[in-house]
Amino acid sequence: MIKYILLGIIQGLTEFLPVSSSGHLVIAQRLFGFSGEEIAVSVILHLGTLFAVIIFFFGDIIKAMRDLKLIWFIVLTTFITGVIGILGRGFFEGLFNSPKAVIFALFITGVILLMTRRFPDGKKDKFKLKDALILGLTQAVAIVPGISRSGITISTLLFRGGSRETCFKLSFLVSIPLILGAALLEFKKIDFAIQDNPANIIAGFIASLISGLLSLFLLKLVIKCARFYYFGYYCILVAVLALFFIK
Repeated sequence: MIKYILLGIIQGLTEFLPVSSSGHLVIAQRLFGFSGEEIAVSVILHLGTLFAVIIFFFGDIIKAMRDLKLIWFIVLTTFITGVIGILGRGFFEGLFNSPKAVIFALFITGVILLMTRRFPDGKKDKFKLKDALILGLTQAVAIVPGISRSGITISTLLFRGGSRETCFKLSFLVSIPLILGAALLEFKKIDFAIQDNPANIIAGFIASLISGLLSLFLLKLVIKCARFYYFGYYCILVAVLALFFIK
């Protein structure tokens, strides 16, 4: 059970901080000796952080439901990401069993985050459908384990001139239908994992929920202080160190 709790904590802390939760989970699962249930466990832990998003952004979610343009923005972004995710499902799932590919992707995440240093706080609080198209494509790239979804989506919105607060909120609002969709696609695997290890799975879920809330508070503070790019150094450091421990 301790291993599942540790994975839940890793998931919660890394899902929202721009350091790639999937990349960390792949590396951690390999170190902990998990085999054959990596994707199911990953999706369950993602559901824990989904609940954290809903709790943290509950007020913003209610407001979004009254904003037709924002709804269409989220729908278009999700559609583009979903189509690419479904078409490339086999390819993306295969990468979960390739630690070296994950390490390389984590390094790329670090480089992208460092690039945000050149983009100060923008003024845009509203984004157009063109931005949704771009965001949908970049969010699809984040299906690759090692590419941080929050990192690449917040970076994309910053590159498009968005304000830090808007980029922070929008990045996580568009993640809600995506995580739900991934859970539905892997429902059978999730069901089997729960039947085999119900107590362990629940413990991991709760751990990811609690640590997810804590990481959201931390990320909001970091973005306000304009230190978002700091996480780039961390990603590159983890990628380099992982090369020495993962074979």
